[in-house]
Amino acid sequence: MNGIFVHLRCKALFLEAMNPKLVIFDLDGTLLDTIDDLGAAVNHAMQLRGFPLHNRDEYMRMVGHGARNLMRQALPEGHKDDDMVEAAYNDFKAYYTDHIDVHTQPFPGIQDLMTTLHQEGVMLAVASNKFQEGTEHLIKEFFPNITFVAVLGNRPNCPLKPSSEIVGKVLRKAGVKKEEAVMVGDSDTDMETAANGGIEGIAVGWGYRNMNEVIGLNVANSADELLKMLHS
Repeated sequence: MNGIFVHLRCKALFLEAMNPKLVIFDLDGTLLDTIDDLGAAVNHAMQLRGFPLHNRDEYMRMVGHGARNLMRQALPEGHKDDDMVEAAYNDFKAYYTDHIDVHTQPFPGIQDLMTTLHQEGVMLAVASNKFQEGTEHLIKEFFPNITFVAVLGNRPNCPLKPSSEIVGKVLRKAGVKKEEAVMVGDSDTDMETAANGGIEGIAVGWGYRNMNEVIGLNVANSADELLKMLHS
């Protein structure tokens, strides 16, 4: 991770002339606060098996690497084998699909931010490690009037972030160059994805990781601040 942030620190000077044509957003912890619904679904799968439950803070440290990895972390030691992970994942997904938006809400200022960028003609995309159906559902529910060039989640036979493949796919669909794009996310995984894909990265300070602790990283602590950085 340190190498990724050194790379980003070296690129930070170029933010002075950003004005990207394309912004790729992470979903959980960046656009939407989904942690309570995710936690409830994982706790449901744990409770079915008589396993210990976890709280919001614990889940904030676990999310970001796909639901199966989330399940593996949540399961107690001695019960992390592939068969148990898959069975717990299936129970999680069934519950989460039915309760995906009970507590989930956009972070403050996000809907106005997305509307402004859309009206300005900036192309928008989503790159998430959440399963594809869930990603599409939440985007349609909370951003029904926004046109996205791509909404990409966890799909069969496609690598998860931080693979550069997801960035390349969005760039091809948008028809833009690497220097015309930026990725916005709340985690080291998102920043590593940006670096792997050869594009700029901006971290948000309101998500599930404390990105302000990383010296030299471009961090926006509000939607208004993010908009100003994108307009720089």
